[in-house]
Amino acid sequence: MVDLAVMIVAVAFVVLVGYLVPTILQVKRTVGQSERLLIRLNHELPGLIKEVKGTNENIRAITEQARLGVDRATVFLNAVGDVGQTVNHVHQAVRGKGGTVLSGLTSLLAGVKAATSVMKRRVHKDQEGGRYYGD
Repeated sequence: MVDLAVMIVAVAFVVLVGYLVPTILQVKRTVGQSERLLIRLNHELPGLIKEVKGTNENIRAITEQARLGVDRATVFLNAVGDVGQTVNHVHQAVRGKGGTVLSGLTSLLAGVKAATSVMKRRVHKDQEGGRYYGD
């Protein structure tokens, strides 16, 4: 009976080894690939980090330039807005004064017409020999 137990233990051991050997070989290949990957990363990573830092600095510089450009554009657009308001005020003043000037010009022409009419009547009365006292 002991021989049968030893035989069963031996067969079980062979079956166990048969299952463990492929697993151990796969683990060995995986560890080898991991080592190669880590070596490659150790060589490439410092360069990538430098590139990322350079890109970050470029983005910061571009952002700063963009902010300065926006600030300048804001000042310019505010100045254009002020000019627009000034032009609007001048336009309104000219429109307001234009009506006043037109009214004044109309009054002046009416006065000239009245004066001309009076002068014509006086000249006409003087030619007739009479004096003019404002009838």
